[in-house]
Amino acid sequence: MAQLEQQLFESGLPVPALMEKAALALAERLRQRLRPAAQRPDPAQELLWPAEAGVLVLVGPGHNGGDGLVVARELHLAGLPVRIWSPFERHKSLTADHLRHALWLGIPRLAEPPDPADPALWLDALFGIGQRRPPGEPLETLLEERQRQRPGALVAVDGPTGLCADSGRLLGWGAATAALTWSIGLLKRGFLQDRALARVGRLERIDLGLPAALLAELPPTTPLCLCPGDAAAAPWPALDPAAAKYGRGRLLLVAGSRRYRGAAALSLAGASASGCGSLRAALPEELAGDLWLSQPHVVVEAALPSGAGGGLDLAALEHLDLVRLDAVLLGPGLGPADDPGQPGARARGDHSGEEAVWLRLQRFAGLLLLDADGLNRLAWRCRGEPLGAGAWLSARRGPTWITPHRGEFDRLFPQWSELEPLEAAANAAGASGAVVLLKGARSVVAAPDGRLWQVSQAAPESARAGLGDTLAGYAAGRGAMALAALGGPGASDARRTQPSEAEPAGIAAVGGDSEICRPAHPLDASLLAAVALEHAQAGRDCLRHHGPGGVTPEAVAAALAGRRVGA
Repeated sequence: MAQLEQQLFESGLPVPALMEKAALALAERLRQRLRPAAQRPDPAQELLWPAEAGVLVLVGPGHNGGDGLVVARELHLAGLPVRIWSPFERHKSLTADHLRHALWLGIPRLAEPPDPADPALWLDALFGIGQRRPPGEPLETLLEERQRQRPGALVAVDGPTGLCADSGRLLGWGAATAALTWSIGLLKRGFLQDRALARVGRLERIDLGLPAALLAELPPTTPLCLCPGDAAAAPWPALDPAAAKYGRGRLLLVAGSRRYRGAAALSLAGASASGCGSLRAALPEELAGDLWLSQPHVVVEAALPSGAGGGLDLAALEHLDLVRLDAVLLGPGLGPADDPGQPGARARGDHSGEEAVWLRLQRFAGLLLLDADGLNRLAWRCRGEPLGAGAWLSARRGPTWITPHRGEFDRLFPQWSELEPLEAAANAAGASGAVVLLKGARSVVAAPDGRLWQVSQAAPESARAGLGDTLAGYAAGRGAMALAALGGPGASDARRTQPSEAEPAGIAAVGGDSEICRPAHPLDASLLAAVALEHAQAGRDCLRHHGPGGVTPEAVAAALAGRRVGA
């Protein structure tokens, strides 16, 4: 963002004009969150503070402090109680001008450090994204005490003091903890990383209306943040309105085992929510016979035995017909493959049936989505090979989507286990040719061509068993429908439906405001990014309507069925 600002200034835009534009927007956002104590709170409105308690603006020496002073001015002129505190003797000239004007207006300036228990809302405008070193012992102590004594009563301008905007790491031993962080212009990459979430709080963007010409110069590998509403711009190919069920996607789910029976039901619930026209399932024998009672629309393709260790035995799929399928989902709840050394297990030579299944999946021209134990079995199968699982994935005939959590990812790609999620996913996608959805608090999607997306908002309550199964089923169903709309696996370019103009571009984490990229593959990676966003939003919908206990896999599947866009 600093680089983009510099380009704007070099183009002739005055620094004061940009500061005024950003700070006026900040002041308006803050006014909307200050309510009189006598006013009944709106249950739909989050993060409100009492206006009578006022606002204390912590003013830094640079332009972040200038932003805070403009906010203080606007609040004062609106009749709201506001004070300022700046522990610095010297300020940049523009900030010094705003400070002088604020004092002329009669805004009180504290001479001593504020009491950490001060009832006012604190506005952290100390350093913003310009921080490169620790704030120092006095400030770090003050900010840590503020969180201890008045948690939830601090809002940050462009970033909490003491937190690196690039990495999300602490610059010293302590930092501000914000209930809400307003990121000016662009969302900052570091504030989306797991380590930063507790310090950043709710993250919102202040739109500066950056010129499209400036954003067009960003490299295509710039990470893009997926924000609410971006899913509507995904380039889903249009289905033929006259298509019968087989023209709306044909999906086979291979899921469940004697030990993990629920995973099959939850992945089928996700697939059903996608709207996919034809669902078939290869399930453990314990589930297959009664499936019609709960999922009467699903065809049981195969009833599979479980191995000695309780995992599903895939060998019976060796002769299964895959030709008429658009997509296969392999993995939720399969359990581990039998270890040949385990009592009661078959000898290693008897794994030929499952080996044949993996070979057939490698040659399958449709979409293959690998999740959970599908990934673990692939990692186990490729152990000891020089290129590991990446070699098997890169030899796949059709498009491949993989949806690991961090543990599964590290087993599949141990060479990148120490990297941050964005870098790890990017390396894996580039080496394997698969589109990687690395699940986490803020999930990452990486394309083989280097494009990256990261979900900007998600409900922490979505981190519970079964939601990954629902996501896998939903993603596979959506992918199957997209391939069907394009003419099915192996469709020629001439038969492909032209996708819509835009994809879920979102807001660049380190870059542009809303960069639009053209799909580069008949199943463009941005489609999986859209699915990840829809799933995250469904979790937030459940939290808002049903509370923390209502974010269940079944509820999320129902929410996905109701909010699906672009079909």
